Amino acid sequence: MTGRRAFLKRTALAGGGLAAGTAGLNWLGPRIWSEPLVLEPNRSHWALSQPSANPPLARDIDADVAIVGGGFTGLSTAYYLRRNPGVGRVVVLEARGCGNGASGRNGGMVLTMTADRFMRFGADPALDKRIYDLTVDNIRRLRALGTEVGVDCELETGGALQVFGSRADQDAGRAYVEKARGLGMPVEYWDRQRTAAALGTSAYAGAFFDPGCGQVHPMKLVRLLKTAAETAGAEICENTKVTAIEEGDVVRVHTANGPAVRARALVLAANAYSSKLGYFRNAIVPVFNHVGITSALDAATLGRVGWNCRLPFSDNRTLVTYLGLTPDNRIHIGGGSAEYFFGDGLQDRTQAGSVERRLQAELSRIFPALAEAGVGIAGVWSGVVDCSLDFSPSVGRLGENVYYGIGYSGHGVNLTSLFGRIIADVHAGQEARWRDLPFLNRALPYIPNEPLRWLGARAALAAFAL
Repeated sequence: MTGRRAFLKRTALAGGGLAAGTAGLNWLGPRIWSEPLVLEPNRSHWALSQPSANPPLARDIDADVAIVGGGFTGLSTAYYLRRNPGVGRVVVLEARGCGNGASGRNGGMVLTMTADRFMRFGADPALDKRIYDLTVDNIRRLRALGTEVGVDCELETGGALQVFGSRADQDAGRAYVEKARGLGMPVEYWDRQRTAAALGTSAYAGAFFDPGCGQVHPMKLVRLLKTAAETAGAEICENTKVTAIEEGDVVRVHTANGPAVRARALVLAANAYSSKLGYFRNAIVPVFNHVGITSALDAATLGRVGWNCRLPFSDNRTLVTYLGLTPDNRIHIGGGSAEYFFGDGLQDRTQAGSVERRLQAELSRIFPALAEAGVGIAGVWSGVVDCSLDFSPSVGRLGENVYYGIGYSGHGVNLTSLFGRIIADVHAGQEARWRDLPFLNRALPYIPNEPLRWLGARAALAAFAL
């Protein structure tokens, strides 16, 4: 297991080990320490393309389905629900503007597979191949949907690279590719020379190329999914913060505005924010990740960099770093660290200056020509990601009429819209078509309460620093 998966799993396991001997403190944690639902404004480069906000919910209404969250999961679910026969009023409730959370703050990589299976086979390789095919097909569906509704989300489907930092990583990557190709997955192993020629850097020993992956403008993808949902007949209420949910045959969703929604079914699409509504507290850890972006590079500077293939790429170090290149030649770089704040904290307490310096140093290491040309990070932002203990996601139903998709662990740009389809099918009684998938109705592993998870995170971070 490599990259972000290894870091976050050790972090969570450290907290889990502490829980074994301190069950009482684990029980007391959520009763003593709690943090409010904080909704940081989106300050990312992508936010410049955020769609205009709809009016908030103004009065009590009845609906067939209420969806909490206006990001990728909520918007795609609204679209697919409305395409199913017999589904009436679908209402999306978004606390700020659509895409304000992780959907509009990520690094824009559109990856195949799930985080726990990326470059790693499970017990049933044929199932891995099915998941690969599903996620590749979902990217094609996103492209077709953009054409259908007339929204260009800058989706590029030329593939992506995971680069290797050592000979051991090279060997593991070569072995994975050999097995994957035997199953019909069109992936490739690239040696050091080919990798250097494509990326313009000699920092890596080789790479894994997946032609099924790609990159996207995250907020323009939000715009695409919002347009598709509304075109299909869904209603979207923004600046409508959900404060409480009463479950029952009819679910009642209360908002800070005052009005409520009564619905026959509820979809939880709040991801890392779910614990603040009383869901998935012991299944999900909200982890902050950081991204920086340069100003637009002129042709001469980009030529000196030598990133000839323009493919996005990520490394497989313990604290994974990922990079992409926008159509207007801005380089964005993210990762390299992750932070968890006490109490499932959603308020970003990172120091932008230190984040910028760290990302700048890494960018200069990878592309020395940028440092020589005096190109620096022009802006940084942070975003919170929903991570499960084993980095497997889960999608399905809680009880009779509550549906959800959660635990994307860095693979959500693609998985969210696939899960929107699955949620719509489960709601329609078509669960059987997805029953072979390991993440359908999957009970996520238990994660302890505070202060255990915070102590575990601190211990893991200290170990990695050493």
